[in-house]
Amino acid sequence: MHGPAVVTWMLAGLAAGSAALCALRLRRPGCAGAHREADAAEAAMAVGMAGMAVLPGAVWGWLFTVLGGALVLGAVAGRAGRVHRLHHGVGALAMAYMALAMAASPAAPAHLHHAAPGVPGATGTPMGLPALTGLLLLYFGGYTLWAGSRLLSAPGAAGGAAGVVEGGTVRACRVAMGIGMFAMLLTL
Repeated sequence: MHGPAVVTWMLAGLAAGSAALCALRLRRPGCAGAHREADAAEAAMAVGMAGMAVLPGAVWGWLFTVLGGALVLGAVAGRAGRVHRLHHGVGALAMAYMALAMAASPAAPAHLHHAAPGVPGATGTPMGLPALTGLLLLYFGGYTLWAGSRLLSAPGAAGGAAGVVEGGTVRACRVAMGIGMFAMLLTL
């Protein structure tokens, strides 16, 4: 990312922590079907987000383009889990967009492309397409607020204490990933 090092490493840590939680959920007994697919997709996205935060580049963009295309096609063709799969597809394509936009821009420390005219190295133009970036910011901002509201809501009676912890972990992971996507989009 083009930003302060402390923010970059905090985002990488948040994403790596989310990836670890998703990977741990994959190992739980009874993890099968749509839940297993969602956990695997979330783990892959989190690993990619952590990697992109510290090592941006076009390679990430093309990897996420393939992943996003596969997830969107799976959402269109599949019956179960279509909305969640489509969300992961949008996330993967958004990460591809960010990686390719950052790779196409000249390397500039600490957002010089947003700096005032007259600053050496400043271009004054944002990376990527401002309208698309704005739409993605609205989507992930809204998703994070929605996921956060579900995190705060009381869980149902089914599942007992184990269900409360499991549901809370999944929801917290989704909130963390939404915040990470929003923060990465802000760097464009």
